[in-house]
Amino acid sequence: MATFDKEDLSGFIGKHLVYTYDNGWNYEIYVKNATTLDYRIHSGIVGNRWVKDQKAYIVRVAQAVYKISWTEPTGTDVSLIVNLQDKVFHGTIFFPRWVINNPEKTVCFQNEHIAQMEAYRAAGPAYPTEVIDEFATITFVRDCGPNDDTVISCAASELPANFPASLKA
Repeated sequence: MATFDKEDLSGFIGKHLVYTYDNGWNYEIYVKNATTLDYRIHSGIVGNRWVKDQKAYIVRVAQAVYKISWTEPTGTDVSLIVNLQDKVFHGTIFFPRWVINNPEKTVCFQNEHIAQMEAYRAAGPAYPTEVIDEFATITFVRDCGPNDDTVISCAASELPANFPASLKA
């Protein structure tokens, strides 16, 4: 029997996290509400990609541990475990082959290119899938409250000079 309320996401909703994978890739995520997140990718094969209002499955799996999973219009599947207490992150990304072959096609503000991402996905190839399974260190956490569209509102390359260095990952 769990010693925590599995339905209680209040310790996670509104969190803005910056994290660095062990492979050096830098990401940022904002848990907008119980079913939605925004994210920005600072580096890696799809660095400078950013997304708003990504629908996701978000669950609490331990006292300060949450899991987020979603499928992107690109066909990429993502599953993340966030351990807030230990500042540890684990991500598994399942890239379809077309993204691995041409990652630059996804480097954009996805929301303005959904139909194009779906067309690339349909054209494929989807297989063989490339699995990236990495730990990450959470380098920054702040509570921004729910549904704040200003938390992630531009690409990493467009961050203003006065943007806090601690958030630039």
